[in-house]
Amino acid sequence: MLNIKMLKPYYVKEDNRFIRIVLAYQYFSLFIDDELYQFIPMESREIIIDRKSKRVHNVFDIFVFQRGKRIVYISVADLLKLPEFLTHLHSITSPYEAEIIEEVKESEDQIDSIVSYLEKQNLRRLIDKAIDCSDKKTFVELTQTWNDMYSQENPL
Repeated sequence: MLNIKMLKPYYVKEDNRFIRIVLAYQYFSLFIDDELYQFIPMESREIIIDRKSKRVHNVFDIFVFQRGKRIVYISVADLLKLPEFLTHLHSITSPYEAEIIEEVKESEDQIDSIVSYLEKQNLRRLIDKAIDCSDKKTFVELTQTWNDMYSQENPL
């Protein structure tokens, strides 16, 4: 039987693509068959989470745990099967996910602003084209559309 006793990050490092939970000796321990094993950073020492998909990236990495002279190798995939491991990961990464949500909202606002600007410029070009072609019907339709969309803003 495998249970998490403690899982705390030594530190958390983030970039645009990943959140990296770096582990150290006394910050991660497991009960394996009711015996306490301490994490030792021999092979892998971090959990890498993809910021967009929110999935663990390094599922095939192996963590090493030691109790006296006994050593146990456990894959990240095996740890992910434990609900309490997932709970610990979520509590560690949740502050960083909140930052991601804010960044996405800001990006969406910027995109909306750019799209609105481009739509307005396109409508102006179409109105100019209707004037150049002396197409009164299209001119009236486009200026009506302009008035409907931008009546509260500055005129042409």
